Amino acid sequence: MSQEETKWGTVDRLLVHEGRVMLFDHTVTLPNGSPTHYEVDESIRFAAATLAISGDHVLVTRQYRYPIDRWIFDLPAGGAEDDEEPIDTARRELEEEAGIVAANLVPLHTFFLNPGRTSWPVHIFFSSESTTRGTAARDDPAEQVSTVWLRVKELDSLIAKGEIVDPALIIARTMAASRGLMPSLKSLVL
Repeated sequence: MSQEETKWGTVDRLLVHEGRVMLFDHTVTLPNGSPTHYEVDESIRFAAATLAISGDHVLVTRQYRYPIDRWIFDLPAGGAEDDEEPIDTARRELEEEAGIVAANLVPLHTFFLNPGRTSWPVHIFFSSESTTRGTAARDDPAEQVSTVWLRVKELDSLIAKGEIVDPALIIARTMAASRGLMPSLKSLVL
């Protein structure tokens, strides 16, 4: 294994901020032996999101995202609670944010949102079977969520125009197409 492929050694890990985000300062040793510090967002164990479709429509949520100061479309999603498994988090978030109880959830893809700064994966699930509508239950006043059923063509157009900025939604759409669960992405033209 070359020096470029050698892992860093962790010497110490210290919580430096705890709020909506939990930041840890890691003291590490680089492959050349030099010590350095690296801050890592370890806020949650993982997040889970669901791409739900019904016919030629995709369920998305519309939320204000303060860090980028704009309203965006994204997927019903959130972080793990307690000892939840990813599928349980996806099911809970879909019901809390959209009032939807999915008849099925199929693992679609797992990715890391920002592997240079966060340690947690995002698990994406897919649901196409009939769903029932419950009542959305939101406990966090900072979550102002509405749900929208977009036509697949409309979603694809928004992606092509750069108006969809949520990586989980873009990745979910791409992976669903690559597995034949949704139409191909050939329509992604302006």
